[in-house]
Amino acid sequence: MAIHKVRFQPVNIEIEVNEDETVLNAAFRQGISLTHGCREGQCSACKSFLLDGDIEMEKYSTFALPEYESDEGYVLLCRCHAYSDLEVELINYDEDILRLGIPIVTLQTIVEEIEPLTHDIKRLVLKFAESGQRMLFTAGQYADIRIPGSDEHRAYSMANTPGTNNHLEFMIKLFPGGRFSSLLEGRIHIGQELEVKGPYGVFMLREKKPADIICVGGGSGMAPLWSLLNDMAERGVKRKATYFYGARTRKDLFYLDHLHELEGRLPGFRFIPALSMATEEDAWDGETGLITEVLDRHLEEGQLTTQAYLCGPPPMIDAAIPVLVRKGISEDQIFFDKFTPTGKV
Repeated sequence: MAIHKVRFQPVNIEIEVNEDETVLNAAFRQGISLTHGCREGQCSACKSFLLDGDIEMEKYSTFALPEYESDEGYVLLCRCHAYSDLEVELINYDEDILRLGIPIVTLQTIVEEIEPLTHDIKRLVLKFAESGQRMLFTAGQYADIRIPGSDEHRAYSMANTPGTNNHLEFMIKLFPGGRFSSLLEGRIHIGQELEVKGPYGVFMLREKKPADIICVGGGSGMAPLWSLLNDMAERGVKRKATYFYGARTRKDLFYLDHLHELEGRLPGFRFIPALSMATEEDAWDGETGLITEVLDRHLEEGQLTTQAYLCGPPPMIDAAIPVLVRKGISEDQIFFDKFTPTGKV
């Protein structure tokens, strides 16, 4: 199999790529953390511009890369195979993260715990099958869990912190017919082995600027934010953080006691949950409405030195970004992880 060189501009980094691997996977293999999201051609996080060279693209969503952009020379690095030496201009990149070099590993784990958090979110705890094994990761990253009996995988963010990496915890939303999530309702059992590969993702705390933090989450988007905030508490990071969490009804909320306890461990932390479909049965006296409406009510103008971290379904993130920008947060200080559904492209 032919090997080609790929040079990334404007960072002047060069890697080698086999024709049978994507450019993104080749970068992972060589310790280069390019910006990425779903890795399945659906989210556009890895979109870049091909300056020179011959490539082929695997199937991808035209929502992530419209035809007119493809015609202009834009590519998705998670779908891109090199068939000559390439020169690629990175559009979204963070030089502080590019050379993190956390090794991606494939490990066997054993199911230790499956716990319901809500009616449609479960906590999955995996311990490593061999003594002394670890998966090094940064708070906010995710891993692939292989679906038993298949070559497919599903990606889930770690909910535990890097300081507790002797096991892995995940918060997994159950989808009807979900290839992996549906197995958590009685078809995956304690003691079963699962293969895990990771870490992936560049959703992590930017630490060069000690800015105040706004977190916005929904559903199982709690997982990476829970990891990030607890990691801050463990490391004694002194940055004011406010966490806005959107749910539909009271039964969709969880970890309220844990989040209250976190306020004591993380000085300046405040948790603001909101219900968008509160009913009389909820007996709810907290915030109501869409999480974007709650953001708009709570945030003052002029948030010029604030960073924002968003995690959850794409519609929530797409609606929240304009609100944050209107309040003064620079778009290059808004970091997000869109939980795109897995399926056919």
